[in-house]
Amino acid sequence: MSIESPFPPVQIPSSSVYDYLFADIDPAVAEQVALLDSKTGTTLTYRQMIDRIDAFAGALAARGLGPGDVVGLLSPNSSAFAVAFHGILRAGATATTINALFTAKDITKQLTDSKAALLVTVSALKPQALEGALGAGLDESSVIVLDGPGAETDGHHNADDLLGPAHPAPRVSFDPADHLAVLPYSSGTTGNPKGVMLTHRNLVSNVAQIRPLQGMRSGDVVLAVLPFFHIYGMTVLLNAALHARAQLVVMPAFDLAEFLGNIADRRCTHAFIAPPVAVALAKHPLVDDYDLSSLRAIMSGAAPLDEDLGKAVTARLGCALVQGYGMSELSPVSHITPFDGGRELVGAAAPVSSCGWTVPNSVSKLVDPASGQEIGLPDSGLSETGELWFKGPNVMVGYLGNDSATRDTIDDDGFLHTGDLARVDPTGCIFIVDRLKELIKYKGYQVPPAELEAVLLGHPSIADAAVVGVVEPESGEEVPKAFVVRQPDAELDEQAVMDFVAGQVAPYKKVRQVAFIDAIPKSAAGKILRKDLRGR
Repeated sequence: MSIESPFPPVQIPSSSVYDYLFADIDPAVAEQVALLDSKTGTTLTYRQMIDRIDAFAGALAARGLGPGDVVGLLSPNSSAFAVAFHGILRAGATATTINALFTAKDITKQLTDSKAALLVTVSALKPQALEGALGAGLDESSVIVLDGPGAETDGHHNADDLLGPAHPAPRVSFDPADHLAVLPYSSGTTGNPKGVMLTHRNLVSNVAQIRPLQGMRSGDVVLAVLPFFHIYGMTVLLNAALHARAQLVVMPAFDLAEFLGNIADRRCTHAFIAPPVAVALAKHPLVDDYDLSSLRAIMSGAAPLDEDLGKAVTARLGCALVQGYGMSELSPVSHITPFDGGRELVGAAAPVSSCGWTVPNSVSKLVDPASGQEIGLPDSGLSETGELWFKGPNVMVGYLGNDSATRDTIDDDGFLHTGDLARVDPTGCIFIVDRLKELIKYKGYQVPPAELEAVLLGHPSIADAAVVGVVEPESGEEVPKAFVVRQPDAELDEQAVMDFVAGQVAPYKKVRQVAFIDAIPKSAAGKILRKDLRGR
């Protein structure tokens, strides 16, 4: 039985992301502030931002880049990121956004796989960006350093070099339904990162699906701390907030005092967070030092939020806190709770522990992973547990160059199998309860166990290893824990293992706990039995 969306259908125009967001800008609204960089206080109005996007697109076209080309974007949040990102899309090129915490090796891998022709970055990330680009076969002139000194000084064009000539934006024509807008990388349900092919229609659809449910409007002030390179920040913050003509207060990284200070000083009305921030909002004494009364709503995503924690945040701040659900492959939002809890459109308030209802123009299913039978809506309480499947216009077109993984994820009927286990209530409200997939989510980032296991097995003193996600009681966060089998007579302690991994992976992928065991439990086929390790 399909679980229909309770929300009214929305109109999804056949347009590019640029046209959908900016083509109908009202002249009065164009003079409002779109982006405010929290560190410097500098602002861009909507008109200034659009002019810079057009000029950035023109600069790319002048370099011969356009439809069919991929441009890497490696940067923390900033107004310059927003301009570069939308400039890439405006030029008809495809943006592959790269995690700002990536090592040079990670950067090389993504640039190589995506066949990127250019890399756009910032000075703070230049060393790993340059090493990663050279490793992918790009030359130094193909690395743009937005805040750098410029091509005459160090050979790398900066933002002024690109925008100064004011090249006119190119005229590009493409079908939004199949033209790739972005290539974020995701591990999907398991395994190594894969390029997620999202079209202009995918991104436009998802903004159209969530906008009526978010409650954002012109004049709202939205705190933007979630990274724009992550699909959550890209769609829910950058694109949806700009479509609402809100003002984005852009933070390059999370710092609790700055987070609270920006809400208080900038009178932010909305904040989008991941569960670790909710822990701080519920428990940290610093919260009491700031006036957060301007906040109307907080949305948590990227990982499940505990109900008690959610209620504690609501009680302390006195504003609504709701959850949503999604994944890169869904552009990303498939389920959402309106900021009123669902009272107006559904006639019922979703519990804080739920991720809400299926977004408009879409359907979901719960399927018993053992029997393959669909699970219907219960008459009361919650249903049995099943894998969550989803079908809608925001579903990716597939994984880049990986037809096998695409077929494993999207079935012949167009349903994407999320790999997450869920239950449903009589109204169709979804509750995520566990994961079929082995992926670990640390602070909202995806950590593939297989990647860490491969690193561990490269240590000469390690005979075998397995990695699982475990929950730290103090923070409530899931962290990677390594189970290690030492080589005979090897001298190896927990810290040595953690240091070894830390030297080869991005910071969020670090192993946080280590246990030494005699043997890794495996099935007859050689598959690691992770369920036997959890709880040890």
